[in-house]
Amino acid sequence: MILQLMRTFFYFIIISCHQPRHQSNHSSIRIPQVIFSDGTNFIQGLLTTQVNQMVYDDIIQNFSIFKLTKFVKNVVAGRNIVVILNCEVVGTNPGAKLGEPEDVQTSANTSSGAENVNPQASSAAQGMYGIKPNNSNNPAKPEGVGSNPYSGGRSSNPYGSGSGGSSISAPIQRTTPGGSAYTAISNLNMYQNRWTIRARVTNKTDIKTWSNARGEGSLFSIDVLDPSGVDIRGTFFKEAVEKFYSLLQVGSVYTFSGGRIKVANMQYNTCKSGFEITFDQNSEIHLQDDTGEIQHNCYDFIPSIAQIEQVDPGKMVDILAIVKEVTEPTTIMSKKSGNELVKCNLTLIDDSGVEISMTLWGAESANSAAQRFAGCPVVAFRRAKVGDYGGRSLSLSGSAEVNPVADCAEGVQRLQNWWKNGGSSGAGTRSLSSTSGGGSVAPFSERQTIASIKGKHMGHGEKPDWLTFKGIVSFIKKDKEGGAWYPACANAGDPCKNMFKMTQTTDGQWFCDKCQGTYPNPVRRWIFSATVEDDTSSTWVSFFNAQGEQLLGGETTADMAFEKFMDHNQDQDGYDSLFKRAEFTEWIFKCKVKSEMVNDEQRIKTSVYALQPVDHVQESNDMLNALEKWSQ
Repeated sequence: MILQLMRTFFYFIIISCHQPRHQSNHSSIRIPQVIFSDGTNFIQGLLTTQVNQMVYDDIIQNFSIFKLTKFVKNVVAGRNIVVILNCEVVGTNPGAKLGEPEDVQTSANTSSGAENVNPQASSAAQGMYGIKPNNSNNPAKPEGVGSNPYSGGRSSNPYGSGSGGSSISAPIQRTTPGGSAYTAISNLNMYQNRWTIRARVTNKTDIKTWSNARGEGSLFSIDVLDPSGVDIRGTFFKEAVEKFYSLLQVGSVYTFSGGRIKVANMQYNTCKSGFEITFDQNSEIHLQDDTGEIQHNCYDFIPSIAQIEQVDPGKMVDILAIVKEVTEPTTIMSKKSGNELVKCNLTLIDDSGVEISMTLWGAESANSAAQRFAGCPVVAFRRAKVGDYGGRSLSLSGSAEVNPVADCAEGVQRLQNWWKNGGSSGAGTRSLSSTSGGGSVAPFSERQTIASIKGKHMGHGEKPDWLTFKGIVSFIKKDKEGGAWYPACANAGDPCKNMFKMTQTTDGQWFCDKCQGTYPNPVRRWIFSATVEDDTSSTWVSFFNAQGEQLLGGETTADMAFEKFMDHNQDQDGYDSLFKRAEFTEWIFKCKVKSEMVNDEQRIKTSVYALQPVDHVQESNDMLNALEKWSQ
């Protein structure tokens, strides 16, 4: 039977397909109606806007055979209605209906010994097959059901909370002892206009403002979770922001009704539901008693931070970790909007002995982070986006719950014990993220060779490739005009932070195009190239300031070298000897490999992002362990 096949893909023949006979409240939405059969039973359905063009293009016709791949099931006037979200037309058109299918609901009621509770709806459905219903008794139509069961009187309330309106309603998830019915989030779709959900707020964003040619306003969003384990995003605009922002608190339970449901934009929406809700000032939201049947959050934790290395950039992960460190909030300029953005970084660590950097965005989140995450608590982060800048990093898109004992007490206790019993010492810790000094290199087991750059065609993809290898510096190119550095802006604050290049003016001053500042002297930063080699190949690599300082001994800055060897003394021998000491030293390098355009020519550029001297004792132990595993 049809209803027994609702959990998988299945094939049907369309017996009747009607062009829409009305427009919905939103005139751009047209809803063709279909009746389809599996040869044994038939059921009524609706085609959504993303599918209905197939009707107008004559791809879907009467008696077409199709494969139903995505759908939701609603109840209309006591009958099951299938809303088709996606389908594929397959096979050839047989030209007639197959078999003598029966109404699936009548068949189900008969098999269970129940009477047909809604004979009028059944007769109306039979009429859509071309079978004239029996009207000898002239039964009265149920309230709200006319010749078109999907139309209805218009209401001044666009959400249908008043009398009249569409008869489409959601399946009821449960009924409280008082008799009020709630809709499961998993059953919501954009063809409903009367629903009430009871859910817990798991996340609330800061208020954001916008200004464009159409006007200006404000918005904020919430994520809510109900007992079905599915969450959905809700967004409030303008007047609704003023009315509801202070009312809604993370962790509390509310009932929500009177919102417009639309398809979710999954680029920004991290919830499980494929839909999202827009609330306005006419929506109804009421605080409820927390009876405990709704989880505080629904997590799907990645086993450990170490496994984030294997996660593709752009994917979302849930993670349970200890917040080891919180940086001071900083402000940056958005390249996209030109607005100032406030952020802070967290350092997360777990009992895998691996740490990773996570960015929190927004003034409220960043400014409260130090207090909220004080004392190295265990925190459950939901829907953190994996990035690949300088290795692996995270950017929080969802919620953060401190010491979430309600939903993951065992994991919290395990991490707390690990931290108290030596984890806080940091022994053996490695980082997946770059720091100002370049971050940490990959472990011995993940090393590759220089030959891998060509052998694995690194750098040719859309994203850069990352490579860790052991090599020797064989030559340093230091004879750049003026020295192996560049003049950087003297402004240590935003937006330059001593990084952007300056140019010298005719009066001897130095001008920064980024901050429009003029200074008597720049800050010089290392930038030079070198060749490194191992037993498989050699390659050119680029060194930047932090890595250059480390290579040259860690104590000699570019400014110091300029003053000592180039400014007045012109000590070429001393300048050369500074680099000679670094040649033929052995390091473990972590490099970014990326194809870039250089002088109108596409080249593979390898840049050093981290390096560390070889610990020969540890290196020997690692090699012995690798040989032992290889021999097993």
